Amino acid sequence: MKVLLVGSGGREHALAWALSQSPLLTKLYCAPGNAGIAQVAECVAIPATDFEGLAAFATTKRIDFAVIAADAQLVGGLWDVLEDAGIRCLGPSKMAAVLEGSKGFVKDLCVEAGIPTAAYRRFTQPGPAKAFAETLGYPVVIKADGLAAGKGVIIAASKDEADKAIDFMFEGGFGDSGAEIVVEEFMEGKEASFFALSDGTNVIPLAGAQDHKRVGDGDTGPNTGGMGAYSPAPVLTPDLETIAMEQFIKPTVVAFAAKRRPYMGVLYLGLMITKSGPKLVEYNCRFGDPECQVLMPRLKSDLLTALVAARDGKLTPLEWRDEVALTVVMASKGYPGTYEKGHVITGLEQAAKLPGVTIFHAGTEKRGNDIVAVGGRVLNVTATGKDVAEAQKRAYEAVNLINWNGAFFRRDIGWRALKR
Repeated sequence: MKVLLVGSGGREHALAWALSQSPLLTKLYCAPGNAGIAQVAECVAIPATDFEGLAAFATTKRIDFAVIAADAQLVGGLWDVLEDAGIRCLGPSKMAAVLEGSKGFVKDLCVEAGIPTAAYRRFTQPGPAKAFAETLGYPVVIKADGLAAGKGVIIAASKDEADKAIDFMFEGGFGDSGAEIVVEEFMEGKEASFFALSDGTNVIPLAGAQDHKRVGDGDTGPNTGGMGAYSPAPVLTPDLETIAMEQFIKPTVVAFAAKRRPYMGVLYLGLMITKSGPKLVEYNCRFGDPECQVLMPRLKSDLLTALVAARDGKLTPLEWRDEVALTVVMASKGYPGTYEKGHVITGLEQAAKLPGVTIFHAGTEKRGNDIVAVGGRVLNVTATGKDVAEAQKRAYEAVNLINWNGAFFRRDIGWRALKR
């Protein structure tokens, strides 16, 4: 099969790495890709935002199957554009991608389907939103309804912070994403991610992971796209994984089918494990980043076969390795704010030779013979081991061999699991 993968980050490199090992694969293209992806696929200079250009390329190259990795493309309807062009594609469709495209829609769906979640209301005006926030008490959670590049959630610790957050969103702080907002109860507990794969009718579990969102050690500093992850997550016990499927994911797939917008593709369930039981934090319509970078090394089954089966309604259970995978994100100075670009990365080849280590590129570019850092999150240094401690040790041994001017990383990825 000739396959087109759309995207350019660490998640896409992990997917490209897994797809490249499939016995079904004859040719892998990635648009636009990065320096790491170029090691396992042919990168083509078409932006992921150029839907018509991607469809034209896929048609010309007679692509057999396309994989869309990121939320913006799925919510924007790239699946529909490619399918209309005759290209089989891993979804979801634009109608089903509302699962991630509208936080308010998902909250309403939770009420309809009896899925546990935080108390909330939706608003289009600041005054009523501020009044409702006060009834919930503080801290309170303010969310932009639409996509905001992972930054559309503000946890306000006081009335003043809540009022400012609400005004910020309605004044265009997150663009059109904040034209409507969700104000919801703050939930205390432990957060984890669980993934599943649906063909629109049937759904199978994939695996769980735990992300590290804060930029600094000990979960301090501003939120980021993710500074590291590990899988499996001890907090997601077998009983909790069963609950995730039976009380959250399956009812969601049934509800989408009933609304005549069948959900086909990856479901990312963000759970808050509270004292009163697990509750939904959010749904995403694709693999997480950096969670994908720890799921792919653990996947024993063939990824391409599984994704095609989801598209064609022929899902079967997948096999997973018992090993633990852990990834450390190496980022550029200034991230998650304004960061420096263009510094040469050293030590990559030496680090990649270490046992159990795989390096997934996120924000890299090849310039001559050099690999340079061009993104905020630059590398995902991933390692496997018999347990979290071994995977962590291997990952940091590799991280310590890699450098560029301004590189930084958290030194405590996996601390929750080791503390248990």
